[in-house]
Amino acid sequence: MRQAPTRFGGQGRQSHSTLISVRRLSAGLACALFFILVIAVAVPGTAKAAFKVCNNQTYALCAVASCFVLNGVSYCKCDVKNGDSISLPFNYAGGNVCTINARGVGNGYMLSTYSVPPSARPGGNKAIYTCPATTSDGAYAQCDGGTCFSSTRGQPFPGFAQPLRANEIICSCPITTANPSSSFVGHQIAGPYPCQASFFANCQSAKAHTRTGGTIYVGAPTGTTALLSKELTGSVPNFNQCPAPGVPGVGFD
Repeated sequence: MRQAPTRFGGQGRQSHSTLISVRRLSAGLACALFFILVIAVAVPGTAKAAFKVCNNQTYALCAVASCFVLNGVSYCKCDVKNGDSISLPFNYAGGNVCTINARGVGNGYMLSTYSVPPSARPGGNKAIYTCPATTSDGAYAQCDGGTCFSSTRGQPFPGFAQPLRANEIICSCPITTANPSSSFVGHQIAGPYPCQASFFANCQSAKAHTRTGGTIYVGAPTGTTALLSKELTGSVPNFNQCPAPGVPGVGFD
């Protein structure tokens, strides 16, 4: 009878340790993206070496996704795409992001990488919302390299009112929490278009949004969407943008 609390306590410590590891991973990804943004602006042409383009693969596009939070991890409803996409390389001894994604074909998974989201362009119903660095303490899902589960396509999933369509998939993504005391560029999240002032509430109150059952949105340090688009396609497309009051839209010319 004494062993049950011990096992339960061990599981609790393990869960807490895993949550801390996930948060550190997400913070590391955000820092890596921010560092690349700084270098790209200071030294044109250097960003390309920092990313990996996956050619003609099936992948998940999560750039404009909303996500359900469970136990400190976000589960995002993303779109299944085919073609070229870009990501941090995530190099390891056996390969990189592209080789991992390629091995997912027929094995029940794929990875989340980036391509230009059509719904965030003129005529679409999504926009890029800019959350100011000095006031934003909200949370967002960092989905670059997120793992996606093919079994969820066309199926119901907690946190979403309707079953997924056949071309939609759930991806597991770590959560990044903005810190106004250390952030230099702020972050951007995808939201509804035309712009809605009320949606800027998602730039704040990370504690409320990251509880189990909460909803957060995919995001990245400000300027990441423009940079990735340029590195993948050679130019920055026009995006629907919703800058916070007093904050201009951010892009790369």
